Amino acid sequence: MALGCGAGLAQTGPARQLRVVTTHLPPLVFENDNKRPGALRELLNELCKRTQMELKLGFVPWKRALFLATSMPATAIFPVTRLPERESRFRWLAPLYEEHYMFLAPRGGTFDLQHLDDMKSRRIALLRGAAQSAILQELGYRNIVEGNSIEEIHRYLLEGMADAAFGERDIIQSSLRSRSAQRAFQVSDPVRTTTAWLAGSLDFDEATVQGFQRAKAAMDADGTTHRILAKYKLA
Repeated sequence: MALGCGAGLAQTGPARQLRVVTTHLPPLVFENDNKRPGALRELLNELCKRTQMELKLGFVPWKRALFLATSMPATAIFPVTRLPERESRFRWLAPLYEEHYMFLAPRGGTFDLQHLDDMKSRRIALLRGAAQSAILQELGYRNIVEGNSIEEIHRYLLEGMADAAFGERDIIQSSLRSRSAQRAFQVSDPVRTTTAWLAGSLDFDEATVQGFQRAKAAMDADGTTHRILAKYKLA
């Protein structure tokens, strides 16, 4: 695990450390760009500053991140979609971002974005371990193809291993722009809106939870959240 910027809740000098795991999800989280680290990484940096925590950040595949945050003590994860089936698995530290989920399909392919109800037998690609799987199944899509990264999902579409992908709007648009592939693909309107959170393992105490939620509320009130999201054209 590449660690960069809190582990646990133990006291280590003047600042507590916060160990957080995530994965590369542009424009929300960039792994190898400290000058422009992503909107949610910047929100997390500010949250740690306000709660006087030292951030120790690790990048791993998303399914591994979920495993670590639910099996290792004093470990947080972001961005986690808050769904009913996940409610008891985490301590919910702070809401970060409104997610808008949509379909992506190659132009001229077999997936008709205008008739989504007729496409439920098609192969849909998404990130392994992501909450989108539960959302898709709720919507009636069962033929799911999982990939380990956004790059792998894009390859599935190009090589005909999937008919469409399902993901977060801004992540999809960023992926297409980075490949200059906007004309080769089309997207649906958002079909589900949820909230992405910073979440922690169940041993985070109530004082820590309340501290993060107060800090995030203050960031919302003083305009910091909007400023950071606007920097990435997400507000």
